[in-house]
Amino acid sequence: MGKQVLVDLSHPFGRGNPLWPSNGDFHIDRVQHMPMHYRLLQTFNDFHMHNSTHADSPSHVIPEAPYTHELPLENYYGEAVCLDIPKTHWQLITVEDIEKAAEKVEGGIKEGDWVLICTGMNKRWGENDDYFAYSPGLAIEGAHWFVDHKVKGVGFDLQALDHILYTYAAEHGPGPYVPRIVEQYIKEFGHSPLEDFPEWEPVHDILLRNNVMGIENLGGDIEKVKGQRFMFCAFPLRWYMGDGTIVRAVAFIDEDKLNKDVPDRVYKYGVY
Repeated sequence: MGKQVLVDLSHPFGRGNPLWPSNGDFHIDRVQHMPMHYRLLQTFNDFHMHNSTHADSPSHVIPEAPYTHELPLENYYGEAVCLDIPKTHWQLITVEDIEKAAEKVEGGIKEGDWVLICTGMNKRWGENDDYFAYSPGLAIEGAHWFVDHKVKGVGFDLQALDHILYTYAAEHGPGPYVPRIVEQYIKEFGHSPLEDFPEWEPVHDILLRNNVMGIENLGGDIEKVKGQRFMFCAFPLRWYMGDGTIVRAVAFIDEDKLNKDVPDRVYKYGVY
């Protein structure tokens, strides 16, 4: 058995990090700075918790459901598996994908596991159409599968728990925030995306209504733990009445199990 190491599975956050279509930027002021005060002190004036790597709380989509401060820390910690399920342009993660990928991981998926899904989109994290406008996502049947198998939580290297066409970036709720993806879908498939994606964020509802945690925008060095089992934590800020929170997602794994041919991710100004 090799040395146990920590692997960061998080993107950084701050002013300039890639933003979901409807989100505003962080506004950060330096109220003290080195030339004058010989101290650095910053204040966050606008701070959207549904940016970068974050966990949604049930209150985000379900009336009178638990807030962030009401959820036990155990929800954010436990054994995890990372499934290697490559996906691109508007593809769905199916039950068959989940079961095939789970067969390649030690112990498969067990009750109480965290399940992290690496589609490869983490490498495209940025303000580009690949990551946001054409994002793949979990099929509704996949969400039910996770509930039926009593997993603790599910995390994705994607823009949301739901496929982008199930969100108000397309034709749901107050949308479309990004009309061009609706136009592009009609051009590619000959009909409205509502015919194939008729519900508004169904995966959010299915998972969170059944106390299955959900993390969006996993990243960092997630490629190094694909196909492996490890201990996982993504502890929240203890935000009173919070509907979600930025988290620092981390894998605790035997160094010998790492995928050694994956280079470290290097960030500059909040993007790769």
